[in-house]
Amino acid sequence: MNPIRKLYCRTFQTAFKIALPFLPYRKPLTVSGAGKLPDILCAQGCSHVLIITDQGITKLGLLTPLLQSLKMHQIAFTIYDKTVANPATANVEEARAVFLLKGCDAIIGFGGGSSIDCAKAVGARIAQPRKSLARMKGILKVRRRLPLLIAIPTTAGTGSETTLASVITDSRTRRKYVINDFPLIPRYAVLDARLTASLPPFLTATTGLDALTHAVEAYIGNSTTRDTRRASLTAVRLIFANLDRAYTNGADLNARRNMLVASFQAGYAFNKSYVGYIHAVAHSLGGEYGVPHGLANAILLPLFLEAYGPAIYKKLHCLAMAAGLADPNTPHEAAAKCFIQAIRDMRTRFRIPDTIPDICLADIPRLASYADREANPLYPVPVLMDARNLEKFYRKLMP
Repeated sequence: MNPIRKLYCRTFQTAFKIALPFLPYRKPLTVSGAGKLPDILCAQGCSHVLIITDQGITKLGLLTPLLQSLKMHQIAFTIYDKTVANPATANVEEARAVFLLKGCDAIIGFGGGSSIDCAKAVGARIAQPRKSLARMKGILKVRRRLPLLIAIPTTAGTGSETTLASVITDSRTRRKYVINDFPLIPRYAVLDARLTASLPPFLTATTGLDALTHAVEAYIGNSTTRDTRRASLTAVRLIFANLDRAYTNGADLNARRNMLVASFQAGYAFNKSYVGYIHAVAHSLGGEYGVPHGLANAILLPLFLEAYGPAIYKKLHCLAMAAGLADPNTPHEAAAKCFIQAIRDMRTRFRIPDTIPDICLADIPRLASYADREANPLYPVPVLMDARNLEKFYRKLMP
């Protein structure tokens, strides 16, 4: 990256860091089960809720306890279950039309990050009916209060239940973009381990490594705070202690519960301290080829940590101690390399591949350009890179 652009990026990031204490960040209020939602809805004066989910959730019957509870309290509901992985603008517009047709006044995002991101984007379109999603991409473009938004995650990884971000794919161009604004933070998050118990082992692993990526990128970036560092360390500790257990025994509700807490804490950390190039590259892969976000992050995480090199050794030492891999006397470099190797070892145990066969060599310059524009100047990464630097990571992912 040329020196003038580097100066611009670092100046932009410094200004944002200075502004952090004055921005309206908040944590969603957490609820342990869906049975408590009718009281919340009634207290907020809501009478008809739109539940945004996917067909896998409806077929598994995971909605049943929530629907029974709503019926018992005579709260009307409508289900939109056409959300797809990497939710698209077409999903958002369909769900928005249902919201308006049925006269809904609250939204529940029920599922993985895709359903929750779709719910956020629907809320943004309700709040800003004259503004397209494309015009809201970037930061602070929504600026209006959404209908009551509740997130019920069924995976422990995306952290979408606590963040101000919604990642959407343009249905026409297949390009992913991020909408970031404070009204998108859900008011309530239901953390119920029973809803994650049916998650297959491979998805348990990739979503867990997604949460780890959130915690790591938030911690190694240049815009951390005491709270976000603490949240990242908590998430790393919980993930290393519980992800293997959740992977090998999906019925281990204590491990599942701890992974939900880890995902929530990692989401809180990156909500304030942001992510980095791993996410930017992963978003481009998801938009172009439909690569699941958690899988892309899991593959990319050790590649970028190695590329950052000595710039992050000291911070990785702290993460390695949280993971139980090092102690204060371990040299920074040794602890950092131990932490990176531990991530590679997890990927091996979880049978996560090292490559993404879909990548086409001719697409790489365009994808790297997308990642460059997403990440710079916003993401406070430890080492700045431009599109040309990022191209090598796509090549490493090719078989």
